[in-house]
Amino acid sequence: MGRYVAVRLFHGVIVIFLISLLTFVVMRMMPGDPVYLLLGEGQVRISEDQIQAIRARWGLDRSYPEQYLIWMGNLLTGNFGESIIRTGVPVRDMIFEAIPVTAQLNLYSMALALLFSVPMGIWAAVKRNSIVDYSSSVISVVGVATPNFWLSLMLIIVFSLMLRWLPPFGLKSWQGFILPVIVLAVEQMAVFTRVMRSSTIEALKQDYVRTATAKGLSRRAVILNHAVRNALLPLVTVIGFNIAFLLSGTIVVETIFALPGVGRLFTDSVFRLDYQVVQSLVVILAVLVVVANLLTDLVYAFIDPRIRLSR
Repeated sequence: MGRYVAVRLFHGVIVIFLISLLTFVVMRMMPGDPVYLLLGEGQVRISEDQIQAIRARWGLDRSYPEQYLIWMGNLLTGNFGESIIRTGVPVRDMIFEAIPVTAQLNLYSMALALLFSVPMGIWAAVKRNSIVDYSSSVISVVGVATPNFWLSLMLIIVFSLMLRWLPPFGLKSWQGFILPVIVLAVEQMAVFTRVMRSSTIEALKQDYVRTATAKGLSRRAVILNHAVRNALLPLVTVIGFNIAFLLSGTIVVETIFALPGVGRLFTDSVFRLDYQVVQSLVVILAVLVVVANLLTDLVYAFIDPRIRLSR
């Protein structure tokens, strides 16, 4: 187990390095100059010497390899640098302000999705080819096919503008989480339900289920204690996969609902060429993906003791 974890962590470090290098290169290839974006219309009243002084202040006058090595060296010591656009504001503070919002959004939405999808998937598998099964299939297809941006706008129109029950944007109270959480949960719920249904159906066909039934165990005990536990493995895989796309799922929602999360911070920083923020965010998310994949494998071994992580 220890050797397996060490090898996976080593591979993760290589992946993080390659992602950080690719992100650095892509950001430098983007058209535009962060200095001119910082100066705005006032750049016409600033001399070239002053512009060069600003470049030197942010290290933009150095070669690209030097910039990358300096940034990585600072990153390894926990120094994310300062924002180019928000002068003097540490990148670490900006990210730590945004992470709780995105974390809460995804935690609440995943909990809501699992709360409904796991029982529904099991029920649909047990009642295969019944009205329950067909209804869950239709709901899942609709959930997957519904675009996040459209659902967000429809919920705002209905619950904020027409009924005036919930705020249309912002997080002035806990009610501001309700609509974005529902939007994020709908698609996850649809996917989780289908995965849980198919994996439960497959588990119910296995020999150990027939053996448990032959021993006289109740139908409920056979399903919950034997079939469902093994059926959870594919669901764990999907959950780990969703964590890898955490940012892409929240960008649209955070933008529409004007939430100060990681997704909105990322898009704003890309448009304004705030190199330090974008690069730091990508590295943090890469670390999150590596850790999430490792934890997913460890959860496999916990759920199903037959799995041995000895490679």
